[in-house]
Amino acid sequence: MAADRLQFHEMGLEDRILKAIADMGWLQPTLIQEKAIPLALDGKDILARARTGSGKTAAYAVPVIQHILTVKQRITEQAVRALILVPSKELGQQVQIMICQLTAFCARDVRVANICGQADISAQRPILMEKPDIVVGTPSRVLAHMNAQNLTLKNSLEMLVIDEADLIFSFGFENDLKNLLCHLPKIYQAFLMSATFNEDVESLKKLVLHNPVILKLQGSQLPNSSQLTQYHICCEEEDKFLLIYTLLKLRLVRGKTLLFVGCIDRCYRLKLFLEQFSIPACVLNSELPIQSRCHIIQQFNKGFYDYIIATDEQCLNEPKPVSTTDEKKSKKKKRKQNHSSSGQDKEYGVSRGIDFQNVANVINFDFPPTLESYIHRVGRTARADNPGTALTFVSHSELQQLSDIQEALMTEDSSCSLKPYTFKMQEIEGFRYRCRDAMRSVTKQAVREARLKEIKNELLNSEKLKTYFEDNPRDLQLLRHDKDLHPAIVKPHLKNVPDYLIPQTLKGVACPLIKKKRQKNSLMKSRDVSRRYNKRQNPLNSFRYRKTTKGTENRTSKS
Repeated sequence: MAADRLQFHEMGLEDRILKAIADMGWLQPTLIQEKAIPLALDGKDILARARTGSGKTAAYAVPVIQHILTVKQRITEQAVRALILVPSKELGQQVQIMICQLTAFCARDVRVANICGQADISAQRPILMEKPDIVVGTPSRVLAHMNAQNLTLKNSLEMLVIDEADLIFSFGFENDLKNLLCHLPKIYQAFLMSATFNEDVESLKKLVLHNPVILKLQGSQLPNSSQLTQYHICCEEEDKFLLIYTLLKLRLVRGKTLLFVGCIDRCYRLKLFLEQFSIPACVLNSELPIQSRCHIIQQFNKGFYDYIIATDEQCLNEPKPVSTTDEKKSKKKKRKQNHSSSGQDKEYGVSRGIDFQNVANVINFDFPPTLESYIHRVGRTARADNPGTALTFVSHSELQQLSDIQEALMTEDSSCSLKPYTFKMQEIEGFRYRCRDAMRSVTKQAVREARLKEIKNELLNSEKLKTYFEDNPRDLQLLRHDKDLHPAIVKPHLKNVPDYLIPQTLKGVACPLIKKKRQKNSLMKSRDVSRRYNKRQNPLNSFRYRKTTKGTENRTSKS
């Protein structure tokens, strides 16, 4: 089958691109790359739906780079020829990194600029004045530069890409995108890439594409059951914390794990709870600076951390209008929402499109609000050909939502269903008092203090140390984001897991975190003992000086 598939070297790509692809270790194109790249090179507009982790970024990045190299063989004038729109800053940086890797051998001819960052528009003006070949940005950021006349595309743009198109409108960019399109030329080649097809994608198709080729690859939006195993377990609030403690502390869940929660307070509540048991975890949410968020993702991909607690914040934009009868009641609530979200980044999206590498497990600690949210969360694992596991906690009030998601997934693929996670909760009742003890320390005040402390720490790391880390990149690797916050009272006895509390059925598979520390301590003790033993046996230490009666010094044995 592999021999029948179209290979990269058969697509008519530049040698420099092929060399970069070989250096990245890509042996053959994925299905979306095999279908989309030749069509894009022929100048077709493309609407592509392929599941998350299928290689959509390279599917449009390769033809964009090839087009620019071809154009520059006959036109030497520098201009912005390609615009890539993304819904979040994290995805923007990921796209930039991918393009830099693909242009490793033609970096002088193809330059890319990412304008997603939090820097002032005036600070980014010099970058755009140099007219990079490719500009990556969110719709709101690109529009701001256009309005400031830092970016003019009316006469130069040849290619437009909208990545994660199903999220552009849901992230509140609908008006920005429509205004942005007025600044573009009438004729250009366009690509829409999406993990799901919905009404928003259909609206974008009418706005952007001209007689597109529609690629609807893979029937299911998630990998099949041979690659991705999906579970659900019914548990209420207290049982959620009891279960997550058992799974992580006893190492029943192994490998890199993403834990998704619904809001920022829940993020810190769970982190402080795990701190009580010496389980380190990072947090990712819209309040953290973009530099910190991207650094956390990079370190997680390199294996610095095992656990990330991420918020899946869908509605950071203004809430939808309510009926007139409820307007008065909702005024106070709106004020609270606007006040609480004032420090949040509306261009945050960590469950959407981000390429977390080698994630073994995704745990939905809080139930996802929509089917699209579930697909994007679970899509962080089982990427490419790697296996993965997804576990979703479901309360009794969320059973109907679970049933709707089950039905939607099984419509596309009968094997793509959430199996019940058979876990005997009565066997871990012995841990319940420990969890309650920890929860009493995680108060609302402690959560507020943790939230404030984390933001202060990350702002310090991102801003004040930015120039230092630019000069000393190795020291940046030592900067960790999973340190204890400790606004809550930590009880030392909770660190250890007594053997008598571990159920008999789990003793064969449980591997408590404390065992590593015990082994490390015993190793250090044995080294110390051997050091003292060697010192006693050292012949150089078995002699001492003694003065004789005549005042001369003789060496004698200690015996």
